[in-house]
Amino acid sequence: MESHTDQIELLFEKTKHYTQTSVDLYKLKVIDKSADIISTLIARVAIGLFVVLFILTVNIGISLWIGDALGKNYLGFLIVSGFYGVVSVLLYVMRNRWIKSPVRNSIIVQALS
Repeated sequence: MESHTDQIELLFEKTKHYTQTSVDLYKLKVIDKSADIISTLIARVAIGLFVVLFILTVNIGISLWIGDALGKNYLGFLIVSGFYGVVSVLLYVMRNRWIKSPVRNSIIVQALS
């Protein structure tokens, strides 16, 4: 029959292995979530870059088209930039509702899933 000290040592050894396994599992979960969030962010930035380039090209075309219709190219660019000025002010005023909250909620949902 084993002595009580042998049983206690065995218990401490099993506890040590359990703790180390739990720490390793936690590290792997953190790495998995971090990799998921970073890869999603990189994909969204890449898609966003191409969308911005597309929109920029379309806006140049629209500006030239409006300018041609008005007889002066600079008027088309002024009208398009004025439109973006109005949109920028609107986004600034509504930034908490339209930008911060949805982004914050998306990050929280992704981190907790």
